[in-house]
Amino acid sequence: MNRRQSGVALLTVLLLVAVMSVLLVSVLDDIRFGVRRAGNANAQAQAQWYALGAESLARSRLHALSARDRQATTLDGDWNDRPFAFPVEDGIIRARIRDQSNCFNLNSVVEGAEDQLYRRETGTRQFVALARGVGIAPRRAGELADALADWIDSDQSAGPLGAEDSHYLRLRQPFRTSGTLLAEVSELRAIRGFDEATYRLLRPHVCALPSPELSPVNINTLGPDDGLMLVMVSEGQLELAAARSVIARRPAQGWRDFATFWATPAMAGLSPGNDALQQLSLRTRYFALHAEVQYLDADVVLSTLFELDAAGEVTSIARRWTPDP
Repeated sequence: MNRRQSGVALLTVLLLVAVMSVLLVSVLDDIRFGVRRAGNANAQAQAQWYALGAESLARSRLHALSARDRQATTLDGDWNDRPFAFPVEDGIIRARIRDQSNCFNLNSVVEGAEDQLYRRETGTRQFVALARGVGIAPRRAGELADALADWIDSDQSAGPLGAEDSHYLRLRQPFRTSGTLLAEVSELRAIRGFDEATYRLLRPHVCALPSPELSPVNINTLGPDDGLMLVMVSEGQLELAAARSVIARRPAQGWRDFATFWATPAMAGLSPGNDALQQLSLRTRYFALHAEVQYLDADVVLSTLFELDAAGEVTSIARRWTPDP
């Protein structure tokens, strides 16, 4: 009897040891994973702080750019879209600043107050000119312009080729139009007609500025591939080859006045409207920062939109922690 009881006791002890071993392994795994999660969270947080540090450096760079010449922003110094790398302990920061006046402001197809937005004809015509410039057929370009204006405007009256709620509510997964300014270019994907191929054609040439103003084109920072901006402003009066020729003949230090610009042979024969005359500028107001941080096992992408006012003050007006779609 004693031997039997001793055997049961030994078996019980062994069972308890096995159970405790399993529990201990489980606890150790939880601790190990917890430590790893905490380490990953700390690395992610540090990477984000490094990205915000890049934002501060960009702000200082823009201050210096503005102080160098209050009247004009030029490409002097090769700063536009130039990549910079900053090594940090256990990682690296890569950043570039880009002029945001060399793009079509999608929100310019409307005008008015925030809750009373209505179609702007100049903006829609400029969008059509841009779309045709990238190879989109005239009628389809008109359909896209109307659909874009209907998506943003405050009413429910569809344009000639556009679409309002009555169209989107009939879809398999129904939704409504925005009725407000685009915050991201990627919102185009929700609008009728903007399929993936069309989106990719337009994406390099468009942006979503935080106001419905006509695209503020700085003629002094247009690059060799930005001829479409002049085609857009002229509403198609200017051919792309002629626009590129105008940019190629720009003075080394940029244009100092609009009279000289409009006197160039290709521009002299145009008859721009008042809107086009007013939307051209010699100085950039909006800049974009794109920063990528690699720190330990963390990867962070930061995009910031800056506004530079006439006094040289720099303000961050939009920030995104995701890659540009």
